[in-house]
Amino acid sequence: MRDNLGNADREKKQDMQEKPVHGFFYHLFGILKAAALIIIFLIAASAALHQTMTVWEKGRTPPAGDLVTADGHKMSIYVTGRGENTIVLLPGLGTAAPILDFMPLAQALARENRVVVVEPLGYGWSDTTKEARTVENTVEELRSALKAEGLDGPYVLMPHSISGIDALYYANTYPDEVCAVIGIDCTLPAMPDYFGEGEPAQVPAVLGLLNPVGIIRWSCMLNPDAYISDNSSGLYTPGNLAMQKRIAARMGQNATVIDQMNRIGDNLEITRDMKFDSQLPLLFFTRDGSSQEAREDGKSSGSFYQTYVSNEECQRVVPLNGGHYLHWTCSEEMAEEVGVFLRTMSDNR
Repeated sequence: MRDNLGNADREKKQDMQEKPVHGFFYHLFGILKAAALIIIFLIAASAALHQTMTVWEKGRTPPAGDLVTADGHKMSIYVTGRGENTIVLLPGLGTAAPILDFMPLAQALARENRVVVVEPLGYGWSDTTKEARTVENTVEELRSALKAEGLDGPYVLMPHSISGIDALYYANTYPDEVCAVIGIDCTLPAMPDYFGEGEPAQVPAVLGLLNPVGIIRWSCMLNPDAYISDNSSGLYTPGNLAMQKRIAARMGQNATVIDQMNRIGDNLEITRDMKFDSQLPLLFFTRDGSSQEAREDGKSSGSFYQTYVSNEECQRVVPLNGGHYLHWTCSEEMAEEVGVFLRTMSDNR
């Protein structure tokens, strides 16, 4: 009898000890499940709001230029001014609204030239695409857009930042279509080796999902200045900046742009051995030393671009006091320099 009662007491005691443990995990699971459902609901609500706002914004922000079909996709292209030369402005990586970002520079250049801004796929009013963002594809899409708009070469390519790779590839692959290149602190394939930099870091492709669920839109609302042109020089109108915010909210950091980021290393490798022809007029705008941290080895972006100059009669480097986006603050200076450069080029033809 005592053994049976003793066993019962021990079992009861053990059961009382286990119940709180099981109860704790059951309660924790319930909390996690509720939290997961709340997160899923918030993401779905954010995505629905983002898609609704995108449709509304498209109706309020019609394209600044034309929409042409290039390789089955709609590409946005803006043309202004008249002149002997056709300058094609090419944007830097992640510039959500290139036409609007380039507007002050385009207007300054258009006083003497025909100026074109082509928004690559994934940017501005252009479509997004699942096509790989290889330099071959982006250059072919650029050529298709120019042809569809009825703009024949040769062109003066004016790339900012990462588009320098496209300009170099274009000039080497279709030399008859390029009469000059004017870089705006542009990226060129020898840059990592020259400065001793490693391979560009890969960006998780999952970041491309932040746009369709509306996370980029919330980020734009909280920190809009990170997604639009700097207006410290007063070159941009309030309307321009308002449109930039809307476009950044719906197009910023989309999957097409993320893919472009992750192919920088491959595109640098594709163009690694390419050089500009010694007879091709080149003008490189770069930040002067006062806007950069001094390096112990004395190297600068100016000294780097000088390595691409093989004929000083038609190729030169011009330092300007500004940041990486030189056209935010130096549009008028750049337009003056470009005018002198192109007139000299014309005289030497």
